[in-house]
Amino acid sequence: MSAEIILTTLNAKYAHAAFGLRYLYANLGEWRARAKILEFDVQQRPVDVAEAILAEEPRIVGIGVYIWNVAPATELVATLKRLRPDVVVVLGGPEVSYETETQEIVRWADHVITGEADLAFAQFCRQRPAQKVIAAPLPTLDRLALPYEWYTDEDVAHRVLYVEASRGCPFACEFCLSSLDIPVRQAPLEPFLAALQRLLDRGARQFKFVDRTFNLNLAVSRAILQFFLDRYRPGLFVHFEMIPDRLPDPLREVIRQFPPGALQFEVGIQTFNEEVAARISRRQDNARAEENLRWLRAETGVHIHADLIAGLPGESLESFAAGFDRLVALGPQEIQVGLLKRLRGTPIVRHDAEWQMVYAPQPPYEILQNKRIDFATMQKLRRFGRYWDLVANSGRFPEATGLHSFAAFWEFSDWLYRQVGRTHGIAPARLAELLTEYLGEPVRPHALGERSRQVRHRCERAAIRDAN
Repeated sequence: MSAEIILTTLNAKYAHAAFGLRYLYANLGEWRARAKILEFDVQQRPVDVAEAILAEEPRIVGIGVYIWNVAPATELVATLKRLRPDVVVVLGGPEVSYETETQEIVRWADHVITGEADLAFAQFCRQRPAQKVIAAPLPTLDRLALPYEWYTDEDVAHRVLYVEASRGCPFACEFCLSSLDIPVRQAPLEPFLAALQRLLDRGARQFKFVDRTFNLNLAVSRAILQFFLDRYRPGLFVHFEMIPDRLPDPLREVIRQFPPGALQFEVGIQTFNEEVAARISRRQDNARAEENLRWLRAETGVHIHADLIAGLPGESLESFAAGFDRLVALGPQEIQVGLLKRLRGTPIVRHDAEWQMVYAPQPPYEILQNKRIDFATMQKLRRFGRYWDLVANSGRFPEATGLHSFAAFWEFSDWLYRQVGRTHGIAPARLAELLTEYLGEPVRPHALGERSRQVRHRCERAAIRDAN
């Protein structure tokens, strides 16, 4: 059966269900009966994706464009328009919501809806406006139909289920798209919890909240945590992004009651350098954030995924190293070392001239060098982060704890790259051999436990943070 409207995107991986498409579908109203969601991933050839889409004989194709899929999505749109110029291609998503005039994918498309298109896409289908770039009015969340019933049984059984209790961020960190998303809007709690209950009743056990500041509204965040605690069953796993310096006693009382492995907190420290933080308009009480992390490690079973950003304007290698060691001392199970990205629309570009910021021209637009860190050193930082993920974050090599300082791991990272000449495709057994050689004592790769597999594969962050 053909569909007049196709909603589609290229996911980073199959395990990532497209949350935005389900919001669009849920809010199509009378047009929903004529619409269909088709999901693909970036491993599939754009020409094959185009074939599957055109087989539905659509009149309108809505495509979600993100930092991780803009290259294949551009090829897809070009293919669709060459084959079927009569098909109306409508783009949306964060990658095409800013700097639209410079993007090849926009030149190929018929229309772009910038901002949150939950309601605007349905309005487009009804009215078919003439203008190419359509700015979506910011919707209040109480006007939106919730998307959760449109997760299929296969989604529930095999994929990460994204949910949200709020949108927006009250902070103004210049590297982040959420700095443009003000004010914070809260979803009505009662219908949201009812939708979560229906997912639980269907067997869902893996939830990832995409709220940028889950613990901003203490009453709501406590109610949601209590909801999951009251319904805890073995296998439940819930991921939240937390404000590092905001963990008052009412939240602590609930958090400490969860069994180990049930909660994962993504905690964006980003930098401990207060001068650098002020330069990029980031507000954070470092002492309180440290105390919160210590408490979480000492008193709870929460899995902590902490983030640091390398390449921020004005931060030297020495400053980053000091911040890294400061974070290691707090004991998070994972530290993600990421390079600064120049996301479209973010005000981080105001520092380009003063700090000689040079970014890669292609996604994910990572920093290549700046005034404080040259290109060769930035490349070493990139490898450092990847190797830290393989050795420390994986939990496979407990014998390597002696490398858990910046200086020690920096030397190891440099040595490892000289041995293998790459950062990907290194088998655990081969990595164990190299660690044995470097450390001078036997190292064997430990198997990942079930919870570690869930943490690292079902809720891996892969571009999620850039998508939402």
